[in-house]
Amino acid sequence: MAEESKRIRVIIIDDIGETRENLRKLLSFEPDLEVVGAAAGGAQGIELAEELAPDVVLMDVNMPEMDGITATEKLLQEVPATQVVMLSVHGESDYLRRAMLVGARDYITKPASGDELVNTIHRVFEMGKVQAVSRKASRGDLALGRADDEERPGRAGQLVAIVAPKGGTGGTTVAVNTAVGLRQALAPDREVALVDGNLQLGDVGVMLNLRPHRSIADLTERIDQLDGDLLQSVMTAHPSGIKVLLAPPRPEAAESLLGTPNGQEGGSPMAAILSTLRLGFDVIVVDVWSWIDDIALTLLDAAQLIAVVVTPDIPAVKSARLFLELADKLDYPEEKLMLIVNRADREDGLHTTRIEKALMPVAAEIPCDERAALAAADRGEPLVMRDRERPISRSLLELAELIQTRLSEMEKDGSETEPGAKAGEPARAGLLGLRRVFGRG
Repeated sequence: MAEESKRIRVIIIDDIGETRENLRKLLSFEPDLEVVGAAAGGAQGIELAEELAPDVVLMDVNMPEMDGITATEKLLQEVPATQVVMLSVHGESDYLRRAMLVGARDYITKPASGDELVNTIHRVFEMGKVQAVSRKASRGDLALGRADDEERPGRAGQLVAIVAPKGGTGGTTVAVNTAVGLRQALAPDREVALVDGNLQLGDVGVMLNLRPHRSIADLTERIDQLDGDLLQSVMTAHPSGIKVLLAPPRPEAAESLLGTPNGQEGGSPMAAILSTLRLGFDVIVVDVWSWIDDIALTLLDAAQLIAVVVTPDIPAVKSARLFLELADKLDYPEEKLMLIVNRADREDGLHTTRIEKALMPVAAEIPCDERAALAAADRGEPLVMRDRERPISRSLLELAELIQTRLSEMEKDGSETEPGAKAGEPARAGLLGLRRVFGRG
């Protein structure tokens, strides 16, 4: 009986009977897997999942009446602890991305080999166990990380802004992996938050395979009541241990974050949110979009450290130079800035010495591994969790350790207490003319 309880319970949802039977036979050879049911359509599969509460569901994408993507979304609303693996003859990234957006854990192209299928089931099952622990811990937290401020007297959390002045240079990849890497590098009792600062078109949720049931936009109507409990209620726990404040699911919802609470000047909603985050977390990583507006300025002003991501090409270096010129106009000290070269070893790219001559000393280089980066993004698994031994993953972990070292040095020096303009202060005079100093690219 004890051995039976260790089995991973699987149901198969596919409209083709032969496929269902073939999958059942493949899995029957695995002693720790048990197919507990099968369904010929999405609606029937949802009912079966509600009844049996399986650990893993193998879901076909193309089915009549209700396709697999719709069925997955509805199934996870009813049985959220279940892990869904999509199966399809289509390998296009559009199908994969749509599947991940509704909550699928992985995506396999038919015909799947036995090893691929079994390994995927084991992997998503383990991810589900970690996620369950994170959800339980999240529900137990009453005030974002620590029960009261007395455990951290007189010290606010440190904010790291990751900004890619030229779109498409990998800023979100760096931000997501930095946050997860910091969580691994810090002591177990220290808390890390990740904020998607690209309020209109943010991809942090996709990169982490998180469904945006709640987002930062849910805070604006109650900004005058904002405290740790309210903030906690809209954050999403990730299996890595970080907590994530997601961007709104629709671009127009971001407009509500541009005003000031209660009609009072000098206190934007974003500034209030950052202040509350710093009370509950040791480190907050923010993915800042490549568009200078009031929100971006609030994030940059509040940051103790700004990591500027650039790729070794002239357009990206040009945009980074414009950003650094803006940083100089804002009187940001040199120690607040660090330069990261992504895809640094690209064969046709600029040499690091040329980049340093045009910009500033390079603090970290991330090698080019486009295949691994795209696979991680499509599957919603950070590189530092998916394959820690790849050179790109090791470089991202080293970057997280470097950032942690820089933050620790700032903390010892006391320089984190004055990061720039204080959160909540209005943007400096004359910045309106700089709001669009560079575009998305």
